[in-house]
Amino acid sequence: MSILVNKQSKVLVQGFTGKEATFHSEQCLSYGTNIVGGVTPGKGGQIHLGKPVFNTVREAVRATGADVSMILVPSAFAADAIMEAAAAEIRVIVCITEGIPVQDVMYAKKYVKDKGSVLIGPNCPGIITSEESKIGIMPGFVFKKGTIGLISKSGTLTYEMAKQIVINGAGISTAIGIGGDPIIGTTFVDLLKLFKDDPETEAVVMIGEIGGDLEIQAADYIEQEFTKPVVAFIAGQTAPRGKRMGHAGAIIAGSKGTAIEKMNALKNAGVNIAETPAVVGETIVKIMKNKE
Repeated sequence: MSILVNKQSKVLVQGFTGKEATFHSEQCLSYGTNIVGGVTPGKGGQIHLGKPVFNTVREAVRATGADVSMILVPSAFAADAIMEAAAAEIRVIVCITEGIPVQDVMYAKKYVKDKGSVLIGPNCPGIITSEESKIGIMPGFVFKKGTIGLISKSGTLTYEMAKQIVINGAGISTAIGIGGDPIIGTTFVDLLKLFKDDPETEAVVMIGEIGGDLEIQAADYIEQEFTKPVVAFIAGQTAPRGKRMGHAGAIIAGSKGTAIEKMNALKNAGVNIAETPAVVGETIVKIMKNKE
């Protein structure tokens, strides 16, 4: 079992004929992702990258049986695209688009939840089940099949940690970039629950950052229910209070959301803390070897 997506997943690309979507769709196709079509309003009936183009998601689902969507549309229209996918009963919605207004995401997230779909992102690199399906913008060649799950707020650190794990002789089951915005569709806890029940995942790497309390929630869940080894790194350890650092959600408000607060909570829950990103790969691999 692979969490959320695998090589059988039928993927639809929203914003399919746009320049950015075209580039990343080509990369996904070359990785082996089962893209069955795309949606660009007004261009229905065309063929793009050898796949059919539809005017609406509902038409595309009806014709192709798509159950996963990758959204690469301008930020002004992204929330509508998310809700359109959920209305068409897309199972997993991966929104890559950044810069979506927070209020738009609030409405879209609630709508997706009410419809029973899963939203990954927005402002994220996507999800990849190694050597099966890549739905997003990550460099696929970095990811090799293995038994370590990866959850990250940071796009770039997702790729870096995957590379470190592979260099140290292990591999990735599924990696998910959850995004760094203040409001996101899927949290650390949501994914830890899936990894907990995934027989192909034996350990998890978490990459968090300052701002919000998602890592604190994860620490509570790990302490109470998660039995597999976890290694975590928290970015932004030297960030000043009140200043946004890169991601829209990476801001410390008062005493909340600091790296120290999160690292202490995770450490108290039994999580192995990597002080720098440079040692994450070797740390998780060493733990796995000791476990054997």
